[in-house]
Amino acid sequence: MISFVDEYRSAYGVEPICRVIKIAPSTYHAHANRRINPGTAPPRIKRDAVLMPEIQRVFDENFCVYGARKVWRQLKREGFDVARCTVERLMKAMGLQGVIRGRRVRTTVPDKSAPCPLDLVNRQFKAPRPNVLWVSDFTYVSTWTGFVYVAFIIDAYARRIVGWRVSRTAHAGFVLDALEQALHDRKPLGGGGLIHHSDRGVQGGFKWLSQRLNK
Repeated sequence: MISFVDEYRSAYGVEPICRVIKIAPSTYHAHANRRINPGTAPPRIKRDAVLMPEIQRVFDENFCVYGARKVWRQLKREGFDVARCTVERLMKAMGLQGVIRGRRVRTTVPDKSAPCPLDLVNRQFKAPRPNVLWVSDFTYVSTWTGFVYVAFIIDAYARRIVGWRVSRTAHAGFVLDALEQALHDRKPLGGGGLIHHSDRGVQGGFKWLSQRLNK
């Protein structure tokens, strides 16, 4: 708005233009005076003027990939007493944005057409002894070469991972491999004493897992 007033003030005058664009003439004059005499700027403006070159420097020195959080941490390491929200505000005003690595990966895709087994634990993931309740899931880890998926089986009694597998692709097979490892290592007793709980994701192969446990 200030540049707009500067451009047309000689033709229409400052006050008529300010009246149309709905800003106080005193606001324009304060900004104009600040350009002539920077020492009259409010403390926040002076602080921003000091921080912006430093933010730009940290951003450039780190190959223009740092986001506000990492820029803020680097400034703190260098001794700058600055709030994270201030760095976020100034980076937004400067048009600086960190690199967003990859896209969000969806690990659970429910199969609505498949029958849903009953929740035998009623969301109470506690067990009185080992090999009574196992819980399985899988997640992903971002690496330089892509995503790596990790499946794991947890014994709810001790919150201990009893089986795990890693795969480059999300498929039911590697979840079953994690279960096979847990069965081989723990050797739970038969007779229906072990409950296995998982989500309904088709990748998790909950149907196949149930069939394997029933054997």
